[in-house]
Amino acid sequence: MDVELRWPTAADRQLRAEVHRVLHAVAERGGAIGYATPPGRAETDAWLDAALDAVGAGDAALVLAVLDDRVVGTGTWRRGPKPIFAHYADLEKITAHPAARGRGIGRLVTGALIDDARRAGIETLALGVRGNNHGAIELYERLGFREWGRLPNVIEVGDERYDDVRMCLDLGREPHVVLRGSTRGGPGSSPRRS
Repeated sequence: MDVELRWPTAADRQLRAEVHRVLHAVAERGGAIGYATPPGRAETDAWLDAALDAVGAGDAALVLAVLDDRVVGTGTWRRGPKPIFAHYADLEKITAHPAARGRGIGRLVTGALIDDARRAGIETLALGVRGNNHGAIELYERLGFREWGRLPNVIEVGDERYDDVRMCLDLGREPHVVLRGSTRGGPGSSPRRS
């Protein structure tokens, strides 16, 4: 499989059409990528513009999987709000066009985003996945993600409700970083009342 990864910083008319084709097809097949119905071109263009703006600001990366000069997969990492979440990023819009499924595109895109986020100084990656998407959950687990929480039955698909499974991956930290977790002390600390 000769899938090429591209990291665009701008989008021309053809790239916009290709990204739309993938996002629309995935949503049309019920893919949980943030659209209640298959998105129109204006919706996917707006998403792409916002992603590329964040890329330009150094707060995101966008990767596209390309096979035979056609976009067949997408994915982004997007940094959390600064200043206190600048070390954290969410993975979003990890997709593989239905015609390209089974070629390892999800693994390739996610692995590339993990490596790129680590190089950008991201310490923790997080993502949400619909509870019935067992294949994606298994993929993320194989890549080292672990489930940290689950909101039961909050994702609406018509009259059906699904769990929002939240997962994270620790990418490591600089040696001087002190991990305090939920221990007492430090800024904003307060004692238990009971």
